[in-house]
Amino acid sequence: MAKQRKGRKAPSGEQRLSHAPGTRASNPGGPITVIVLVLAACGIVLTTYLSYTALFEAHPAFCSEGSGCDLVQGSRWATFLGMPTATWGLFTYLAMAALAWRARTKPKSWTPLIFVAIGGFGISAYLTVISIVEIEATCAYCLGSFGIITAIMILTLLQRPPDWATSLKEASVVAVLLIGGLHLHYSGVFDEAAGPEDPQLQALAVHLTETGAKFYGAYWCPRCQEQKAVFKASAKRLPYVECSSGGRGSPLTPPCVANDIRSYPTWIIDDKRFTGLQTPRTLAGAAGFNWKE
Repeated sequence: MAKQRKGRKAPSGEQRLSHAPGTRASNPGGPITVIVLVLAACGIVLTTYLSYTALFEAHPAFCSEGSGCDLVQGSRWATFLGMPTATWGLFTYLAMAALAWRARTKPKSWTPLIFVAIGGFGISAYLTVISIVEIEATCAYCLGSFGIITAIMILTLLQRPPDWATSLKEASVVAVLLIGGLHLHYSGVFDEAAGPEDPQLQALAVHLTETGAKFYGAYWCPRCQEQKAVFKASAKRLPYVECSSGGRGSPLTPPCVANDIRSYPTWIIDDKRFTGLQTPRTLAGAAGFNWKE
């Protein structure tokens, strides 16, 4: 009996950890990993499709003009830092897929996956609330993505890697900070163009477009960017025409050649030409819009 006791090996640190109270033995190649990978792949396909339609300004399938889906996809929350929000979602799903795949051989990858999943869930939940409360419309594609990332987050937590409780608390704090920053961005604190529209500037921009006015400029022209900035969040409604076919010195685009555009910005309103940076009051007077001080 003494020899048998001497011959027995002490349990390794990994074996002790797997049987410690409050922990769970990780199964890197188990069904949870496979399901997370499948869900992440679905998210990648969905956000790639939405990014494609946003890039080419097309309506997604079953998303007719004026529908709830169209209202959500056309809102100011549909872009972030100049890119479609769906593209940021694509990056998130790619990161989760990569981490889940890596977790098959390196279980420690579940910890950063918790951070990405909870952060993505928080942002998706915030945008879902915005669509219901602010836009008063919902998009099936967005709800589908919200469902996918929610499932990934739950499965990731069920995996319970070492120190998962601590990671959950830290990831929740990071998610709250991300949501707070995102809300300030869309409130116009960091960028007025991302904030709510001024009703009068919005009405003027719409009036200029509907009456046939044109705003000719070039993407590299500082004054053109200043002109857009004057209209803040309504800049996207301006009847802008791009004149540069490339960089500085490149040939003019056909519409600008036809109208003999020689400097930027140039406005043509009721056959009258206005060059240089214009104030909303000047544009309103030229277009017959009732501008209220």
